Amino acid sequence: MHSDSFLLDLNSSPENASAGFSADPPIRGIGSRDAILFDAYSQAVMTAVDRVSPSVVNIEVHQAGKTRSGESRERRGGGSGFVFTPDGLVLTNSHVVHDATRIEVTLLDGRRVPGRTIGDDPATDLAVVQIDAGGLQAAQLGDSQQLRPGQIAIAIGNPYGFQSTVTAGVISALGRSLRSYSGRLIEDVIQTDAALNPGNSGGPLVNSAGEVIGVNTATILPAQGICFAIGINTAKFVASRLLRDGRIRRSWIGVSAQTVPVHRRVVRFYGLPKESGVVVVGVEDRSPARTAGLREGDVIVELDGKPVAGVDDLHRLLTDAQVGLRCELVVIRHTERLVVSIVPEEAR
Repeated sequence: MHSDSFLLDLNSSPENASAGFSADPPIRGIGSRDAILFDAYSQAVMTAVDRVSPSVVNIEVHQAGKTRSGESRERRGGGSGFVFTPDGLVLTNSHVVHDATRIEVTLLDGRRVPGRTIGDDPATDLAVVQIDAGGLQAAQLGDSQQLRPGQIAIAIGNPYGFQSTVTAGVISALGRSLRSYSGRLIEDVIQTDAALNPGNSGGPLVNSAGEVIGVNTATILPAQGICFAIGINTAKFVASRLLRDGRIRRSWIGVSAQTVPVHRRVVRFYGLPKESGVVVVGVEDRSPARTAGLREGDVIVELDGKPVAGVDDLHRLLTDAQVGLRCELVVIRHTERLVVSIVPEEAR
């Protein structure tokens, strides 16, 4: 659509404006009330962009790679990020900086500075990068729990290397789940129709107040207007742990597993809360599962009294709080219900 169709009549006087633009309608086909709302929308987007743009950075990443013949070569990639502390901490996606051998960060004013990864968490696709530069403006972080579908959502980033690109839309839905490239499920993901493209990854999703409400992370390639951002509340938690430990601690029991249905007779007989569970496909040597006596074919249905309906439930329950503590797994072995004690270890 040609942008001229959205231009306001800048020659209208204040008197005409107060009269509802009756003398010279500013936008063809749009009534005076709609024109005022349209202008208010534009002002809201522009104000938010002015507040956040100085914090948005372009991230260029160099990674070690090999050609098909086995020769070493350097690969380049990149994405976006935003400064969230005045001393130069940048939030971005894990897939942007993972395994980087060198990181270069370009600021809005054109300065290029080196960056180093403080920590990254592939399970939530978030990472923190440190840069050393003066005069940085930190973005203000909002509260993703306060979002509602239909709110204005503004994405700022560097798609295909085009710096400081702005797209706008609305919050399409909340509470989505998204599979990270590590295989874990990311919870409470924001769905938006603000257009994202390669290079937007790691950039901020912003509300009309200029607060960052999410970290842009993914699109569904065949679809149009279905884009995702990790909620800023998740990002705050992950960033604080990365700054403290350099990683996110999670517990590990040492099984490979799949989600399977549980026979209805077994569900009714034992009063199981869910009709599916996690079947143990393999047990690693010298793992907590091996020590606890788990076997291939066992179906895990509970962990410490909480139902386990699938692999994602098991991942969600195996947090850092379980590391080194004795837990109880309820498993179905053939048709028998067993309670197995297990002590999860920290995931390596």
